[in-house]
Amino acid sequence: MAEERGSLKTTGSQGYGAIGSGSSSLSTAPPDDLYESENVHGWRGIKYRLRELFAETLGTFVLVAFGLGGVAQTVLSKGGNGNWLTLALSFGLGLTFAIVVAGRISGGHFNPAVTITLAVYRQFPWIKVPLYTIAQTTGAFIAAFVIFTNYYPAIDAFDGGHRAVTGPNATAGIFATYPQAFVGTTAAFISEALGTFFLLLVILAVTDEKNDAVRPAAPFLIGLSLATIGIAFGYETGFSLNGARDFGPRLFTAIAGYGGEVFTVDHWYFWVPLVAPVCGGLTAGFVYDSLIYTGKSPLNRA
Repeated sequence: MAEERGSLKTTGSQGYGAIGSGSSSLSTAPPDDLYESENVHGWRGIKYRLRELFAETLGTFVLVAFGLGGVAQTVLSKGGNGNWLTLALSFGLGLTFAIVVAGRISGGHFNPAVTITLAVYRQFPWIKVPLYTIAQTTGAFIAAFVIFTNYYPAIDAFDGGHRAVTGPNATAGIFATYPQAFVGTTAAFISEALGTFFLLLVILAVTDEKNDAVRPAAPFLIGLSLATIGIAFGYETGFSLNGARDFGPRLFTAIAGYGGEVFTVDHWYFWVPLVAPVCGGLTAGFVYDSLIYTGKSPLNRA
């Protein structure tokens, strides 16, 4: 999940951020801002040089914390304080808030599938792809830790202290996604790819420089698209749509007492949320650029 757009500084004439203008920088800070200087040392210098990675970490943390919090309330209250709609809205609004908090600095990807799609179709620097992915996964891991800590008494009351991955008292699904029992690997892969296809299709559309009418509403529209995907396509797999959102919390649960089963369950299902969203995102980029987009793209070369 959500996420979007491009880098803080681009080499061309266009910004690809969710809230960027047509300039080469997505930052709205004045150029003489004390924090926007290569000559600043100490923590300010570190913050300046690593600002994009800090933004991706913080933004993904916001997205995943709100999303997992919505899942936790629904599961632990047995539907008393939540349902599928509130869960989907938690992720959707979490993505909106994440973009507002950090989108202007990093472009607000918060999702490896978004980062890779932009590297292929929007000239996002490939050298930044692994760094963004690590930052996103770190933010998701921290969010899982925070939600686990916050809901620890409720989790204990729900599962009696037995950290289960499957069964009626399982709580691992609060943090990472697992398919329904009747869903095979192929069907789960298709579901994850399809959901991410629609997410990236909306992201590419609302951040299209020719789509000025909707660009100011990009954070809300992208968040709304994620919530809608959850409502329409989320039942079979839990709509991860985001390898960082799934792997970071999954890794945390393995450490927090759920064990290696979080990786081996359902025929080693963990790889599906890592790979399927990338396939869905790349397909969305191909479709949008082939049929709609007229800007710089590998598909629009003369």
